[in-house]
Amino acid sequence: SNVSVAVRRPDGSIVDRSDPINPFWTGPLRSVPLLRGILALGETFYFGMRALLFSANVAAESENEEIGKLSIISMLTTATIFAVVVFLLIPLFLGDLIGNYFSSDILANVFEGFLRLAMFLLYIFLIGLMPDVKRVFMYHGAEHMTVHAMENGDPLTTENIRSYPTAHPRCGTAFLLTVMVIAIILFIFVPRDPLWWLISSRIILLPIIASLSYEFIRFTGFHSSKMIVRLFALPNLALQSLTTRIPDDLQIEVAVKAMNVAKEIDDQNENN
Repeated sequence: SNVSVAVRRPDGSIVDRSDPINPFWTGPLRSVPLLRGILALGETFYFGMRALLFSANVAAESENEEIGKLSIISMLTTATIFAVVVFLLIPLFLGDLIGNYFSSDILANVFEGFLRLAMFLLYIFLIGLMPDVKRVFMYHGAEHMTVHAMENGDPLTTENIRSYPTAHPRCGTAFLLTVMVIAIILFIFVPRDPLWWLISSRIILLPIIASLSYEFIRFTGFHSSKMIVRLFALPNLALQSLTTRIPDDLQIEVAVKAMNVAKEIDDQNENN
């Protein structure tokens, strides 16, 4: 298997890159429930970093610049610190204030979880108002629509792709919302004292929450034809209205290019 990335250069041409997926990510461990969720996250982060570095350097070509790994790591570190403060520490300590006022750990945990969810949704909405982010969300929509067409066996033409929705049940946005909801449920049963445990538990239990979320997304993806499963997946699909936009034809062209490159390489490997 391979992962492919296509990026439009400043001059309008499309450049692509394909990397083989190491068997470590797709080997026997990938079939182990819960563990496969952690592997999937690691694989996504690894190839996401490579794709980010590749696309950033393609965009910088017109200025004869090159963005190195240290620059990407620096940006990711800054983003991580921001996420920890906004989505972990602020809801955590505000939840603690509520818990102390009402003398209820359960109420504190529920308030913390819903506050974190509300802040996440507000953040997604606000960044979606930025022109550059809107364009990213349009590419996100093009990706989903192209995957829909491929999964249904349709030729990857712009006309065919436009008949599909921008939401997809196995989207990363759906995963994030599932993480938030499962965290609310799980942390109801986790004590808040002492303070070191209050903070560390949110980090220590994250792999478990992520694994359970992956299993839920995987299950809904494989059983999307069942009415009850579709009902559970509705909030995830609805959230994607914030993170996807209807793409233009040029953006669909980029998505099709990436998909075709991946398919061609996979077909070559199967024939060898």
